[in-house]
Amino acid sequence: MTIKSKGMEKLQKTGNWIILSALTVLILLGSCVHEPFLNPIDVNEGNPKPDGCLDDGTVCFESSILPIFLSSCARSGCHDTKTKKDGYALDSYTNILKKGISPGNANNSKLYKVLFATGSDQMPPDGPLSNSQKEAIKLWINQGAKNTTDCNCSCDPAIFTYAAIIQPIMATNCVGCHKPGSLGGNIDLSTHKAVKAQAANGKLVGSITHAQGFVAMPQGGKLSDCEISQVKNWVSAGAPNN
Repeated sequence: MTIKSKGMEKLQKTGNWIILSALTVLILLGSCVHEPFLNPIDVNEGNPKPDGCLDDGTVCFESSILPIFLSSCARSGCHDTKTKKDGYALDSYTNILKKGISPGNANNSKLYKVLFATGSDQMPPDGPLSNSQKEAIKLWINQGAKNTTDCNCSCDPAIFTYAAIIQPIMATNCVGCHKPGSLGGNIDLSTHKAVKAQAANGKLVGSITHAQGFVAMPQGGKLSDCEISQVKNWVSAGAPNN
């Protein structure tokens, strides 16, 4: 066999190997199973924003679920639209629904199961959600993970006790960014004493009303008019621990 023919044979074998490798890659790609993209319209039965003002135990996404994700997950360096850590952006209904949610089955939803992880896998990494927050997310998913909005129809500005009203507002909308270990703006809103301090210096009301000269809070949204009135009324009453 001549040197030329040996070279041709070697080249042919190399070409066959390349073709075989390419076919293997194509077969593997074709066999990959990807999480399906959930269409919000389909999940919400043709209505992009079902009314959440129902007396049937329906969890309101807009006022009870989205604020938890915004405060505890969609932060800079984590799951905001810029960072998208692990491919997750958790700043809106559509983005939250994209992956990790199985409507009707919380126990099969990655975004729910990860809330119980520990160690380096703990989410949020600076401290777990409260049991009530986890339960709210579970119930929301099991109810179909719907985009329920306009849910504050039963809110009463005249009711503003700390335990029943103010603390849950803080826990849902603020504590994710303002707690020991995650003191956004060096502000703690995890206890009555800490919240009262911010009420006394005017920053609490200034921020939630988005007043000029204050940092608008919560990030990515605003409390309802009724919730703002409840906080203002509580502050005016002396911010009691009632």
